Amino acid sequence: QVQLVESGGGLVQAGGSLRLSCAASARTFSGYVMGWFRQAPGKEREFVAAILWSGDKTYYADSVKGRFTISRDNAKNTWYLQMNSLKPEDTAVYYCAAGSRYILPKDKYGYDYWGQGTQVTVSS
Repeated sequence: QVQLVESGGGLVQAGGSLRLSCAASARTFSGYVMGWFRQAPGKEREFVAAILWSGDKTYYADSVKGRFTISRDNAKNTWYLQMNSLKPEDTAVYYCAAGSRYILPKDKYGYDYWGQGTQVTVSS
């Protein structure tokens, strides 16, 4: 059974940094698009960042551009989200996801596999 497991969430002060990891097990995601989404209380799940299998194309939400960086290590079947200059409005549960190469990277409905989520809380 395919599993995506996030780690690295926690509590941080505004201006601080966190690095999220997503480890995939049970299969390789060769050719897949890997993404990060987040969901704050009372809000819909929203796109944060995505990266192609090749690593040569990345996508970011405008709200995180310049502060967050997505990367992947295909040999480890793991991808990451480095979050710098965190703001209180970044507080949410963060989910990693994997979808086939044919999806629109920013469209959450295209992703086939999801992690269970990790809480990120940014205090002011």
